[in-house]
Amino acid sequence: MLQLSCEVTRLTSQHTHLSVGWYLRSPDPSSPPQDLVSLSRDFVLRPGAPYRQRFTSGDVRLDKISSATYRLTIYKLQPADQGVVYCEAAEWIQDPDRSWYAMVRKQSDKTTVKVQPTDRDFSIQVNTDRRAYMAGEALELRCSIDAQNVADRYFSVSWVFSSTPVAVVGPNGVPSLGTDYVEREAVGQLTVRKESPSVHLLKLRHLKAEDAGKYICRVTEREKTPTGDFIDRSKRSRNVQITVQPLKSNITVWLSSNSSEVQEGDPISLTCSGRGSSSRGGLSVSWEWKDGHGGAWQELASLDRDGTVGMGPSYRERGSYGEIGLERSRSEAFSLTLHHALPADEGQYRCTVTEWLQAPDRSWEKIGGQTAVKPLAVKAVGRCTDYLSVALSEVLHGGLGRLWVSALIRALPQSPCSYAPTESSFFVSASSRTPSVTYGDSFDLQCIVKPRHNPRAPVAVTWRFQPHEGSGSTGGGAEFRDLVTLTREGTLRWGELPAGVAMMRASLDRSASNSNFRLSVSRAGQREGGTYQCSAQLWRRNYDSTWTKIANRTSNLLGINVLKPVSKLRVLKSNQSLWFVEDSRVRVNCSITSQTSLDSQHTVLWYARKGSEPDSTPELLLKINHAAGFEYGTYAEEERLKSRVQSERLSPRMYGLTLHRAETSDSGTYYCQVEEWLLDPEGVWYHLAHDTSGFTQVAVMQPEVRLQVEEAESNVTVSEEGSIRLGCSIPSQSSRDSRFSVSWYILREGGAGEGAEPQCVFSIGHDAVFGNGNCSPAEPPGPNSRLSFERTTSDLYSLTIQRAGPGDAGSYYCHVEEWLLNPRNAWYRLATNNSGVTIVNVQQKVPSLQSVVCSNDSLFYFVFFYPFPIFGILLIALLLVRYKARHAGRNQEGKNGAPLLWIKEPHLNYSPTCLEPPALSLHPGSVE
Repeated sequence: MLQLSCEVTRLTSQHTHLSVGWYLRSPDPSSPPQDLVSLSRDFVLRPGAPYRQRFTSGDVRLDKISSATYRLTIYKLQPADQGVVYCEAAEWIQDPDRSWYAMVRKQSDKTTVKVQPTDRDFSIQVNTDRRAYMAGEALELRCSIDAQNVADRYFSVSWVFSSTPVAVVGPNGVPSLGTDYVEREAVGQLTVRKESPSVHLLKLRHLKAEDAGKYICRVTEREKTPTGDFIDRSKRSRNVQITVQPLKSNITVWLSSNSSEVQEGDPISLTCSGRGSSSRGGLSVSWEWKDGHGGAWQELASLDRDGTVGMGPSYRERGSYGEIGLERSRSEAFSLTLHHALPADEGQYRCTVTEWLQAPDRSWEKIGGQTAVKPLAVKAVGRCTDYLSVALSEVLHGGLGRLWVSALIRALPQSPCSYAPTESSFFVSASSRTPSVTYGDSFDLQCIVKPRHNPRAPVAVTWRFQPHEGSGSTGGGAEFRDLVTLTREGTLRWGELPAGVAMMRASLDRSASNSNFRLSVSRAGQREGGTYQCSAQLWRRNYDSTWTKIANRTSNLLGINVLKPVSKLRVLKSNQSLWFVEDSRVRVNCSITSQTSLDSQHTVLWYARKGSEPDSTPELLLKINHAAGFEYGTYAEEERLKSRVQSERLSPRMYGLTLHRAETSDSGTYYCQVEEWLLDPEGVWYHLAHDTSGFTQVAVMQPEVRLQVEEAESNVTVSEEGSIRLGCSIPSQSSRDSRFSVSWYILREGGAGEGAEPQCVFSIGHDAVFGNGNCSPAEPPGPNSRLSFERTTSDLYSLTIQRAGPGDAGSYYCHVEEWLLNPRNAWYRLATNNSGVTIVNVQQKVPSLQSVVCSNDSLFYFVFFYPFPIFGILLIALLLVRYKARHAGRNQEGKNGAPLLWIKEPHLNYSPTCLEPPALSLHPGSVE
């Protein structure tokens, strides 16, 4: 909970209203402050948009606790609440027209609030280099998760752009794209990647105006409750506003030539150079010409951004004979060549360079262009080309018919200005700089046509291909087949492929001089390996627009081998020994130090070998293939490890094997074997190499024996019929989960010689059951038993023998067995120990008169009961005698007049017990 107070006082005497608001500014200085909650001048509470729901639920409050104190309270703080918090107060006054205006507005001191996440809480933040971009640039957004133990938790990250889902990256790092971004990702314009367990990347290439808006990162954590259910907790980042400015062309263009004046028949070379263009776009150039008399501009030729050459209507016929050449000599330089200058070519030349930007949908957008003009003079010479110059000038600029041109062409072979190709010098060769390439690489094959032929005699080039045997393209003994043909018209024609064979990823282009025809093969795979050959045909166009093949040449053979990449897979091979206590968790790691490619996938096989002999056969424990498939080996089935073994990918290059509740039978040698898999250009996984880690010797042992029983010896003497108390103290035990079986034994007096067997007195097992298999007490248990057992504390046992007799004398000791529960829920005995000896002496009682009498019934009755009737009879007789004597005395007293002596009746006191004999008391009487 957060509580902040703001003191607002006013000193004006006029009737004014106050408005107080609390604001939060995030750590990002470029973001505007957020409205937390405010009290308007009309005494209405209004929460900010991000805190509206929390205000409704009572988690955000604004209370006026005194006349000038306003307290802000935020319950259930979140990481998004951290930043700089301050309050702002304004004093308002109402004009006569009932309108309000603020007289003064002040802010309080700023308080920095930092919210520490809890153990299961997390916070997210989206970072970017900048927020303003130009169209065509790349945008990188990184969503950082700030939490504890990120690698051990399951987070899903969702990217949202203006309420439109972009992509969702699950805990396994596999992205799922939104429908509007699937095509964009397919052309490489979108990348969604999990850079680390806590950082996720969204990268957009070739930004366009539609990409401007708000970007949000939403993170959802899935947690499994103890009941087995799943709970999802989601958080979203702050809005990241991105602006995209359209591109503007900054190119500058200038035009240069080989000479400002050329001789008739010499080539005219013009170079149009540019500077300052965007390297991400494309350039196209168009050439125009006009005479020096103020005529209109005529389209001469053009070179498209993809290298396509186009001729203007007036120059199409001349270009078909190869008299006009266009070339892109550098990235920002274009050249125009008129091979045989004519007087009619004199005039002004203008080049226009246009800059283009390719959109993600492969369409092109024009972003600007610049123009340059250059005048050029052609000096005529008086020779046979005059006729041709005038004729061609009339054709090109005067618009004469095709019949006149055909007649001119028919006359060329007989004229001294004609040129006939020399078929004997026509030669074709093939070459390659990379006879061996690796999967996924590209290679170029050059088909060189020598010497440079007459442009009026175009060349058609065909690349032919024969796959290696077993390459998967065709069966063994395959023949050459046409791969691609560049026709004399400059069009590409692909050859027919056998059924089930995919088209090769190849392209064909030619140089500006038409002497080099390059076949480029990208992302080569196994089916691109084989023998290549190029053939060239030299054609001549007849006057009736038909074509005649005048030469056919075939190049040498080129063998191309496509090999798998050299594996760089290395697994850490350090050996180690680990010791664990039974029922603990065993962790073995498998670390990959290097791999061939960042796209490599791994199949990890865990092996276990019992015993310490290196020649013993290892057994497969489990396997995780490169597609995340999981399967157990026979070892896991036999050793019942399926419920206790766990394998996980700790990082892209770290795998772990965990054995839960380890048993002693799990001891052995463990190691991993890593197989490296790569995706070939055909989209098929292939096994490249494998490597084995070092050996981890795992020893699972029972707990260390720490059982101790008090060994102090003592000597006890008790009287007969007394109680013997025997103690057994356990000051130390091996485990806090230990259970004890306690037994008392006695060596009786006279039996302490060699070979004497101790007798069991009492025993209680570890399961709290009296008596166990190793101890059979001589005295059976029962209600009349003299034995009393007591466990006063967890480590103190006592046994009491009541009514001790002479037979109970001897040497006593207790025998303690320590028991533990193994991971298979079976009890086993860990250790045993004996206490010190307690010597017990029983002192016999000396017989007394009382004990002798009480022990004999006849004597007891003779002493205590038989005398009473005898004494009674004697007493009665005595009384009768006395009575008679008294009676006689009275009679005599009556006679003599003297008093008589009267004796009272005797009192008899006795005890009915055998301990006190009856006492007879005679008391003298009195004279009456």
